[in-house]
Amino acid sequence: MNNKVRWGILGAAGIAYKAILPALKVSEFAEAAAIASRNSNKAVTIAEEFGVSQVYEDYASLLKDPNIDAVYIPLPNTLHAEWTIIAAEHGKHVLCEKPAALTATEVRRMTEACERNGVLFAEAFMYQHHPRYERIREILANQEIGVIRSIQARFTYNKTGQTDNIRFQSEVGGGALYDVGCYPIHAARLLLGTEPVAVTCNSSFFAEDSGVDIMTSGLIEFPDGISLTFDCGMLAEPRNHLEIVGDKGRIEIPDAFNCSPHSSEIRIRLNKELELESFGPADHYELQINDFSKKILSGNPLEYQTNDAMLNAAVVEACAISMKSGLKTFVQS
Repeated sequence: MNNKVRWGILGAAGIAYKAILPALKVSEFAEAAAIASRNSNKAVTIAEEFGVSQVYEDYASLLKDPNIDAVYIPLPNTLHAEWTIIAAEHGKHVLCEKPAALTATEVRRMTEACERNGVLFAEAFMYQHHPRYERIREILANQEIGVIRSIQARFTYNKTGQTDNIRFQSEVGGGALYDVGCYPIHAARLLLGTEPVAVTCNSSFFAEDSGVDIMTSGLIEFPDGISLTFDCGMLAEPRNHLEIVGDKGRIEIPDAFNCSPHSSEIRIRLNKELELESFGPADHYELQINDFSKKILSGNPLEYQTNDAMLNAAVVEACAISMKSGLKTFVQS
């Protein structure tokens, strides 16, 4: 392997050309070497814009390319498992867009395929690579806000007039929970360093019996009486916020899951005093690509446990069951 990881992109989804390809273009450790799409004209246009040398009309051909080290998979949610497993069998490291899959069983199959073939697998929660979260974890570890009592999060956007979007299609795993509700769940698990035991969710749906939630509110129960309360939505006023409440203070994280690459901040409130900590330019998409690529180049394991995606999927799966039944649902570990 050379001094840069050579990446292939499976599909021409917006997230690929709006975030991942720009990150690859400026990375010191990675480069975009190929893109595959069933829409060849779109793929050619994207390739020309980002200097990608190889364009394939199908995913399988890209995976057979011996010059590709890793792939990014931003395909519809229901295709993540299939193409992750195929990529692993071709010896490609995999960065898979969230949610990794719709069930913990599927994610287990994905991670086992990657482990069996000696390749790395990660779910693309880019926010966690931003230096803000390292600082927040330091504050929590030092108990600067005391004992954690609760976490609250909101992540909504408004697709009014765009309901032909794939996010509104149940057959491909659409819905607010899968699209953005997985972020607060992941963040709470990351910051608490433990796994929840039960969930209760309430949802409104795009259409009767559609299975596509347009708004979901949830209560996620962790050990020691700590809870995450969150809401997520696709037809609501945009919000993107996380708050961690302790018995001595709290941390507020504006633009918690998708912040500006130019600047960001966290707000720490202690004894009625507000302290702002600012962070300079940091693109969490670029940091995600760099972190994953450096692990490939060095041969070192990822910083988080290999079953992280499976554990997150188990919680999201419990939420999906609860939002349809309206009942408290225990997380299957």
